[in-house]
Amino acid sequence: MKYTAARTYRAVHWATTRVQEGLQEAKRRPDRGDISTTTVIIWVAAVTGAVLIAGTIAVVVAKYNGRLNGL
Repeated sequence: MKYTAARTYRAVHWATTRVQEGLQEAKRRPDRGDISTTTVIIWVAAVTGAVLIAGTIAVVVAKYNGRLNGL
């Protein structure tokens, strides 16, 4: 029983320390971890472009599937 209590105390102490360190870091650098709007716009544009290209290729392959068999 003492072993479980000691492990629980260590786990609670570790978690409390980590939370306190995280809060101190957030106060020191409030912009830490924020994703800029520009980054989000670039990722959305890249994913949209990739989906459009893949869709176009799928449509072309479906349309000309019979003609592509002999290649």
